[in-house]
Amino acid sequence: MALKGLDDIDSRILTELQKNGRVPNIELADAVGLSPSQCLRRLRRIEGLGIIRGYTTLLSTEALGLGVTAFTRVSVEKHGHAPTQAFERGVQRIPEVLECYSLTGEADYLLRVVAPDLTGYSDVLTGKIMPLPGVTSVNSALVLREIKHITALPLQYARRG
Repeated sequence: MALKGLDDIDSRILTELQKNGRVPNIELADAVGLSPSQCLRRLRRIEGLGIIRGYTTLLSTEALGLGVTAFTRVSVEKHGHAPTQAFERGVQRIPEVLECYSLTGEADYLLRVVAPDLTGYSDVLTGKIMPLPGVTSVNSALVLREIKHITALPLQYARRG
């Protein structure tokens, strides 16, 4: 859902924040051509609209010893509200599952999973994912190397004022 009320300055603020979420307000204001008070007022409004979900730090999987990333497709047996909720609640409790998406097509869910090594991934798969309620099959694709990983969203699609 695109939001109304964003102008070019708002987009520039968001672009700068996507580059560096820790940029001091005075530097942000300078980068977008506003006074610090105007910039802060706009930032608070943007936050109030729910456009900014939070501020976070991106960590290196390699530096933390998480050398395996896998995309795991999961099929579940029942598609009713209660069975899918049970599976989804279970996925929320697995720290190695970084992302979970409900899909159309052959699999019902796509998970992005990290682990220290193949043995660790096997342990997560067999000990945490496969026992989840309703799981009938899993299919994994291991990442050989990362080609592109960005977190910045394309802002050209945001609806303007």
